[in-house]
Amino acid sequence: MKFLDQARVYIRSGDGGAGSVSFHREKFIEFGGPDGGDGGRGGDVWVEAVNGLNTLIDYRFQQHFKAETGGHGMGRNRTGAKGGEAVLKVPVGTQIFEEDNETLIVDMTKEGQRYRLAAGGNGGFGNAHFKTSTNQAPRHANPGLDGVEKWIWLRLKLIADAGLVGLPNAGKSTFLAAVTRARPKIANYPFTTLHPNLGVASVDGSEFVLADIPGLIEGAHEGVGIGDRFLGHVERNRVLLHLVSGQEEDVAKAYRTVVNELDAYGHGLTDKPEILALSQIDTLDEDERREKLEALAAASGKTPMMLSAATGEGMQAALRALRTIILESKGSEPSDGSDDFQDDADWAADADRR
Repeated sequence: MKFLDQARVYIRSGDGGAGSVSFHREKFIEFGGPDGGDGGRGGDVWVEAVNGLNTLIDYRFQQHFKAETGGHGMGRNRTGAKGGEAVLKVPVGTQIFEEDNETLIVDMTKEGQRYRLAAGGNGGFGNAHFKTSTNQAPRHANPGLDGVEKWIWLRLKLIADAGLVGLPNAGKSTFLAAVTRARPKIANYPFTTLHPNLGVASVDGSEFVLADIPGLIEGAHEGVGIGDRFLGHVERNRVLLHLVSGQEEDVAKAYRTVVNELDAYGHGLTDKPEILALSQIDTLDEDERREKLEALAAASGKTPMMLSAATGEGMQAALRALRTIILESKGSEPSDGSDDFQDDADWAADADRR
């Protein structure tokens, strides 16, 4: 299944049904009077966040969603049926934008959340509605009101607790595969990862969701390489794990390149808590480790961790550091009972199993 995180779709709510012009006809009743019923309301267009989806690929094959027209009114004061609704089912984390792709309509952040994107038109009044003392036999009825039609954009931002960032071949996919059941593609060439991957990491009995995005290179904010289009998937993360490969000749330059791209992208990514780690240290001897660790510390002003997904060195320490920041972040937020740590993990675990 391909990964698609943005789609443009057309929606139209149903027109209201027309009112009926009818007069009561019955034996021995000479003047039955008007009995035309009202038209039914047109169907609404809804969007719903559901479990079991982690891509918008369905909207590559269907871009038009139309609700049903309301039923027309009938004689004997019968009201038309309401038109059937149209429901767009999207992954949790999907944002809905107006056609300009800038005006946010709704952010679908919780499973089961529903939002009405377009209301159906009201049904027209039948001629029975217009009966008065001075007009006892009205011969007109209202047509139904038109529904709403427009184009909208769907933009998916995966919901994860922690995100992996770094240059291509920094070991992000290897790290994800080592600590979760996710199986991203791993190879020794740049841009092996072409779309984000999710996995559920477990440490000391706690679980959290980890997101791996394609690597950044210098000029990504200008579209170089894959660009920065996938950075939106780490906007919701509570902490970033920045991996710098020990195989880089200049680890300080590699670190600054990624930081500059995050800063150019904006949206508060550089303000997020960051854990810095020198990865793939199994390829370095002791002198090289010390030299590159000192260079990385001088460039970042932080104390980098050292880890190797191949040997497992430093992996548990990195997971515990991520877990600590995630729990502190969640503990500092007001809780209404809907943002539960385990709920997010369960959602991603289902995606991981698929």
